[in-house]
Amino acid sequence: MPRRFRLPPPSVLLAIGLSALLLLWLALGDIEGFRDTPPAGEAMEDAALTRVEVTLRDARAYAPQVVLQGQLEAYRELELRTRQAGYVSALPVALGERVRQGETLLALDRGALPARLEQAQAQLALARSELAGGEQLRQRELISTPDYLRLQGGVSRALAEVATLRRQLDDTRPEAPFDGVLDRLDVELGDLVQVGEAWGRLIDDSRLTATAAAPQRDALSLTPGLPVTLQLLDGSRLTGELSHVASRADESTRSFAVEATLANPEGRRLAGASATLIIRLPERQVHRLSPALLELDASGDLAVKHLDEADRVVLTPVELVSADADIARVSGLPERIRLITLGGGFVEAGERVAAVPVETATPQTGMDAPGEGP
Repeated sequence: MPRRFRLPPPSVLLAIGLSALLLLWLALGDIEGFRDTPPAGEAMEDAALTRVEVTLRDARAYAPQVVLQGQLEAYRELELRTRQAGYVSALPVALGERVRQGETLLALDRGALPARLEQAQAQLALARSELAGGEQLRQRELISTPDYLRLQGGVSRALAEVATLRRQLDDTRPEAPFDGVLDRLDVELGDLVQVGEAWGRLIDDSRLTATAAAPQRDALSLTPGLPVTLQLLDGSRLTGELSHVASRADESTRSFAVEATLANPEGRRLAGASATLIIRLPERQVHRLSPALLELDASGDLAVKHLDEADRVVLTPVELVSADADIARVSGLPERIRLITLGGGFVEAGERVAAVPVETATPQTGMDAPGEGP
């Protein structure tokens, strides 16, 4: 006998109906809720973004320096040599004494030079008189041309003899060609000196020349006229400017010779001493950051990661201006950047990240506190 179908009790039917309505409401949801709440996919995407710490950085003016080790030389230095043989009759200047240009440095015995000069002057006077008589005879055509030319030659020879003897007399009293110090004196009274013999040295130390060798990397940025500070071993300093940069590198060291001219108003004895040259380069706009934040881009160039306005990672190539163990100064970045100070190694260029600003740097970032200069 077939079983008869029975309807559920009213309470069960009511429960089923309420459950169906609840499922329908959950399926369709509230229309206003759809308008105010982001899709579940976007919320999950935001939650999955990599967090990085960033700080706002502004470019600042910085004057790079090139530091070289060199030595000092006198601005001018002259080896004194005799141009006339003779015995030393006087030493007007003592060793180490300062002299003025034109001051007599040494006196040699003149011997017969004054008498020879007097004789040559008399011979010159005679030759000129004979030439004057020859002029009168020539006007009356009473002298031949060869004889007249011989008279002219006689005057020329007499003039040359007088000039030679005067120069020899002057050479017995050598004078200082410039202001300076008699730095060396190798003769005594009564010594016999020969022509070309060195007897002393005169140096002009009113100014100094500092010489050094610049590596190829630094030489490219050096030009004459740049300000130079010279630091001496005692801690004192002199100022001047770069006067010369060699156009060709030394074959053995591949470095470029540089020279700087510096004033020495106090006349300090510094020629021959060693010193440190600090050459100040033109100012540049740089960002200061930790060397740990530098990395290589696809081309193998140095680059720095920072964020754009949409919180996407930007990898910008930079030029390293200077660096030490704690600080690197780079150029090539925008005037103001949002620098990634922590977490940059976990993100790639173009990736969107969750930026967490930091007010002051932690020791690991190597960044400056607010207000610290470059």
